[in-house]
Amino acid sequence: MMTQTANCTTILKINGKIINIKNISPIITLLEYLRQKEYVGTKEGCGDGDCGACTVALIGVDTEGKPHYQAMNSCLIPLGSVLGQEIVTVEGLVQDGQLHPVQNAMVKTGGSQCGYCTPGFIMSLFSGYYDGKVDDISVEGNLCRCTGYIPIRQAAKMVTDSCPQDHFSEKLKQYTSNPQEFIYQDENHQFYRPTDLETVLHLLQHHPEATLIAGGTDLGLELSHHRQDYPLLISLESVTELHILEQNSELVEIGAAVTLSHIEERLKGVFPSIDEMIHWFAARQVRNRATLGGNIGTASPIGDMPPILLSLDAKLRIAGIEGERILPLGDFFKGYRQTDLKKGEVIVSVQIPKTLPLGTVRRLSQSYKIGKRGTDDISIVAAGFTVDLDEKQSIIQARLGYGGVAAIPIRAYEIESILEGKPWHIHTIQKIKSLLKDTFTPLTDLRGSAEYRKMLVANLFEKFFVEMENRQ
Repeated sequence: MMTQTANCTTILKINGKIINIKNISPIITLLEYLRQKEYVGTKEGCGDGDCGACTVALIGVDTEGKPHYQAMNSCLIPLGSVLGQEIVTVEGLVQDGQLHPVQNAMVKTGGSQCGYCTPGFIMSLFSGYYDGKVDDISVEGNLCRCTGYIPIRQAAKMVTDSCPQDHFSEKLKQYTSNPQEFIYQDENHQFYRPTDLETVLHLLQHHPEATLIAGGTDLGLELSHHRQDYPLLISLESVTELHILEQNSELVEIGAAVTLSHIEERLKGVFPSIDEMIHWFAARQVRNRATLGGNIGTASPIGDMPPILLSLDAKLRIAGIEGERILPLGDFFKGYRQTDLKKGEVIVSVQIPKTLPLGTVRRLSQSYKIGKRGTDDISIVAAGFTVDLDEKQSIIQARLGYGGVAAIPIRAYEIESILEGKPWHIHTIQKIKSLLKDTFTPLTDLRGSAEYRKMLVANLFEKFFVEMENRQ
């Protein structure tokens, strides 16, 4: 069982300064805390993780276990999640009176007008600078409303080929990743950060009312806008068993606390539909925190990953105090924001099979996301398709997963049954389109009408066919 931190205190390091945190709510956002402490270079824009004005850098580890700077949206991170960690804000970049190279580049190219978004751009460029990846992707989560992106891109180009050896690179060499479990509390909130699964299950038995949090990019919205209180949070992001990422000839197993940015790098090329969706899932700052288990566990009908995982026949490994069970993902979602998780259970990992049905000579798989703003928007409709063909180009098996068209992420089971045994031909697709269009009964909302969504359900599958055939 976890032991409480003495005097309810813990440490946070900001720009090299050690700060003792005491009697401060663990559920205020990092952004709110920074601004209270007069680190006001970090701006508050949308509060939704969409604009990047609040970007800061945290020291973490990359896919090879090496320390690196990670750009993150401070508006979505509860203070409890970063206790014990080191944070760099824009105020900390100037050393010995000298601007940091990324700051200097922005000055030289005129990359700032009103300056409101500039600190966020700087911190994203800063993080990419020490990874050697200063490009459009490094700033894809930052919006500029007045300067224009040409001078900002020019600034990024100026520092692309740099090999930094400075104060900040030395910090990385000194960093050791050794998460410590702790309990932090104020008068109204408790924040637990265990480091092993057994402790998590023990805590859930004693605190069935607790809310689980990992990356917190969904829950963080509630905190950012003060829409909901969370008296007791259990963080899963340091739980060792939830960080596995293993594969063999038969399956890939991804721990529930593995971030999407790690999946993006470590599984690149294994599942094309996952590669595609993670690119459009969200910007770098969000992918650096968002976890696969969190995206599934929130049971959002518009979560981006579940439709793809449904199309790949994924299963969940779930643990409780009485043991583990394996559950097909299609049986996990029970209703709007409702799942098959029982009290005291937690998602441990996602298992994705790699073996193909008997007789398969060709597997086709891809995903699609339709939204109003590229990488930084909630999907109107998301879809994942997997089709296995035999030597005669007949369909052995079809898996069509959708999000945004029902109260849960869902598969088009009836359509899948109809497709089996049919030739993979445009005539088959055209015949199925009218049926597919009426398979679901989506809602009309601000993002799109029900009729538009129904059209997308059918048209995206036709697009899938055309793209797959053009790639032959």
